Order: sequence, then C-alpha cells, then structure tokens
Amino acid sequence: MGSFAVYVNRVVVHPLRESTESEMRQTAAKIGDQLDLYVDRQNQLSQRILSSQDIFTLMPSGNYSKLTVEGLARSRKLRQIMFQAIGPSMDIEDVAIYDLRGVLLTTFISTTGNPSSLLPFLEGLGHDASWIENGYSLYRPNANRVFFIRSIINQNGKIFGYMAIQLQQEMLERSASAGSSDSDVYVLDSQQRVIYASNPPGDGKAPEFAETGENASEVYQKDNGDYVAYYRSDATGWTTYTITPKKVVLGPVNSITNLSLLLMAALFLFSAAYIYFSARGFLLPVRRLRSQILRINYSNMDTKVEAPSSNNELLLLSEAFQGMLERLQVSIEREKLAVHEEAVARNSALQAQIAPHFIHNTLYLISIASQEGKNEVVSEMCKNLSDSLRYIVSSPYEHVSLTQELEHAKDYLALLRHNYEDDLQWTMDEDPVFDEIRLPRLVIQPFVENCIEHAFKEADTPWRIEIRVKLYNGLWALEIRDNGDGFDEDTIRDILGLVRTAETADGEPSHETGFGRMGIVNTVHRLQLMYKNRLFFNMYNHSDDGGGAAIQIIASLTEDFY
Repeated sequence: MGSFAVYVNRVVVHPLRESTESEMRQTAAKIGDQLDLYVDRQNQLSQRILSSQDIFTLMPSGNYSKLTVEGLARSRKLRQIMFQAIGPSMDIEDVAIYDLRGVLLTTFISTTGNPSSLLPFLEGLGHDASWIENGYSLYRPNANRVFFIRSIINQNGKIFGYMAIQLQQEMLERSASAGSSDSDVYVLDSQQRVIYASNPPGDGKAPEFAETGENASEVYQKDNGDYVAYYRSDATGWTTYTITPKKVVLGPVNSITNLSLLLMAALFLFSAAYIYFSARGFLLPVRRLRSQILRINYSNMDTKVEAPSSNNELLLLSEAFQGMLERLQVSIEREKLAVHEEAVARNSALQAQIAPHFIHNTLYLISIASQEGKNEVVSEMCKNLSDSLRYIVSSPYEHVSLTQELEHAKDYLALLRHNYEDDLQWTMDEDPVFDEIRLPRLVIQPFVENCIEHAFKEADTPWRIEIRVKLYNGLWALEIRDNGDGFDEDTIRDILGLVRTAETADGEPSHETGFGRMGIVNTVHRLQLMYKNRLFFNMYNHSDDGGGAAIQIIASLTEDFY
C-alpha cells in the first residue's frame, strides 16, 4: 500500500498539480498577449496619424488661442487627420492632441475623461522605462481611464507635442476574459499601478504580490494558500496576475488523493481478509513442519519429514527440505574427509620438513655462513625457514591460492639450494592471475620433495626442476617435471591405479607418513575432494633435455566446491 501511495503521488497527483500550474501560467501569458496585441494596435494607430506631414505644421510653436479662427481651423484639420487614420470603426474611446506644455489642443470625438493637462505625466517621464525604450507609455490618471501616450516627433527628432489615445475599458476587460471565471485578474504597470482589475479593490490599490524577480512567468502560493500566476510583458512592461483559490487549484488533486485513500483502504481490508483465511489453512502444516525441523540434529539427519497431503506448496517445501538434508549430509561427510586428508598431509609434511636431520643440516649451514661472515645468506636462510614453518602451521585447513603454494615451494627450494648449491636448479612460472586459482594447502611442495628424494639418485648434475602453469579456456594446468631418472612403468601403473581406486572407493584411502607413492595418491585425493569430477591427473616420463619424470594436474577455474 505504501508503494501504491508513492505510485499515485508520482504518476498521478504530482503530474496533475504540475499540469494545473502550467495551465495557470499559460492563462496569465494569454491575457498578457491579448493586452499586448491591443496596445500594439494603438501603437500602429498613432504611427498612422504621425505619418501625415501636415500634423507637424499644424502644431503651435508659441502662444496661441483655441478660440480664434486660426485655432478653430487648426482643430478641424487635426480631426480630419485623425479621422483619416482611424476610420469609421475603432476600438478606443478617443484621441487627444496636446502641445509641448501638455495643454489639450483638440480631441477626435470629445468624449469625457480626457485630461486637460499632461503635466503630471510629463513630470514623471524620466522614470518611465517604456517611454525611453519604445517611445510611448501607458498612463492611468484614475481608476477608470488608461491612455496610450506618445510624442509627436518628426524624422529629425524634433518634438511638436503629444498624442493621447484613450483605451476602451471594455477592450481591456475582453482581453482579460481569457482567465478562469474562478480567478481574479490584475494587470499592473511597472510602477505597480493598477491598469485593470476584474475585482477592483475599494481603495484603488492592488493586492500585495511577491517580487517577480528575473522570471517573466511563474506560479507561487500566497500565505493564505491561494495560487498566484503572473506573466510580465516585455512590450508594455505590464505584469498580469491571476489569483486562483486553493480549493479550485487542488480540487482535482484532492479528488484523486481521496480516491487513492479509499482504494488503499479497500486493498488493506481485502489483504487482511485474504491473509486471515489463507493462514487458517496454512498455519497448522507449518507448525508440524517446524516441529519436525526442530527435532532434527547432527545425529539424525536421515529423518524423513512428514509431508502435508493437502497443500502443494508445503509438499514442495517438504521435498526441498528433505533434499537439502541429504545434500547437507553428503557435504558434511566430504568436509570431514577433506579435513582428515589435509591433517594427514600436514603431519606428513611436518615429519618430512622438520625432521631432526633436516633442522640440524639447516642450522649447520646457517652457522657456517655466519662464521664466514655471509650475513645476507644467513638472513635469507632464516627467513626461508621461518616462512616455510609459518606456512605449514598457520590455518592448515583453509584453501590457499596457487601463488601461495608456489611461494612455499620457492622457500623450500631456497633452503635446499644452500645444501646442494649449484647442483640444484629450478624455474617457476609466476603471474598475478594465479591468485584466482584455489588449492588445498601443501600440494606442490610434496611433488617437489618427491623429486629431491627419488629422482636424482643416479642422475648427473645439475639437477633441474621446472614448475609450469598455463591457463586456457577456463582451465588451469600445473606441470612439475625434472631431469632425473624418471618413473618405471610399474610405478606409473600402480600410482594411477591407486588414484582411481581412491577416487571411487567408499572408504578412506590408506596413508603413510612420507611423500612416496601413497603420499602422491593422498595429495591427488585431496584435490579430487575439492574439484570432484573437474580434475585430471597424469604422470609420465618426458624426453626433453635427456628425459625425466613429469606430474600433470588440470582442473576447472570454477569456484567451489562442495
């Protein structure tokens, strides 16, 4: 239900509110555009009047009298010029001509409302941006009259007087009628004086509006909750405001919200009823299954779970749980066997590497190097011995990376190098990608030790051991080879037979303490426990560089295991 509420708010309520505010902005802009068109028509009318060159010659330049014959003739000719420009139909109240002092000279039809003097207007021209930018201005001397005023100026920039076109209040109201009937419309000039008000205030002042700033069109909410949309015209400098009550703007939004609440309440009641009746038929089998699960422990994992007879889902759950128990039992047995194998290998490695004669020889070599002043050799031997011992005894049952196994083999060979000196040589592949290959602990070192103990008894020096690693097509391959005496055919046949026997046997394979024939079998068996059927092991005699023995292990890169 919370998701449904969020969905309704984002998909329905929020877009509906944005659509309503957009419509308010468009309405204010439409009213402003209608007013701009009306004012533009008066601008064109004034230009038609000024297109007559006679008007400049008729304007007085000094003292004059309107009641003289000359003054009456001037007024008649000015009316004729205005009639020729205006025509028989017009959307204005009147047109008046004023001299340079702002004194009224004549009017077109002499309607009431024309100011006898423009002096108050002329005194404030310096602050009128529209007059400076457009050459005309809009003047409102009282609440019911609005005038379009421009100077009578020739092409040389000489001013002869002023023209005032009295706008029709009906045309202003018609332009503002594009707004909603539920909204109040106010049109203010750049000095925040009222040009038009659909609901005129009693004191003649407009309501207080927020600062419009640099935005020409915007919607905001007043303190009382009403929504105000405004549009500021670049042509006239007028700002059109539409004030819409909150209940009108949010009416559709509230309707959708209330409907959503009703739907959520109905959904809640339906869900509660459905859960109640479903739980009645579901709870008892679940309790029975829970009771059986609690009775299962390590010693009776082969217990059969009593399956319900009427609920298909619980039947599937019971079958899945039974299968999980069986797989868990198999995994536990494999883990126990793997731990046992690794413990045996660890003990055998300890017997092989930490035998008294091995420690005695190592310490004897260290003492000789110390007497000869070979401090770097002493430090290196001590480090290799420490690293080898630490690797053997730390976390013996955790899997390690191939890189760690190679490092341990390198430490082991480094210790032996001080005993065999130049007679023993080895090469080893190294690559950061080997960190992704996982192995049981103590896999490579037993094979290397087997080379030292058995391969070089009758072989000529230098003795060489090569450890190669290759990765291709999701597989990794490890090969350990020497240039020693090699395996005899019976040994190869017996070891491979023991490997296959250990792989398929139900019981545990036998062990011996050293890393001879059974030591190789046990090491391979630990790898088989880890990789299952994704492991290939082989041993053979190679013919490169005089021949020797080779051990090959190939397995999948896929992690894990049980």
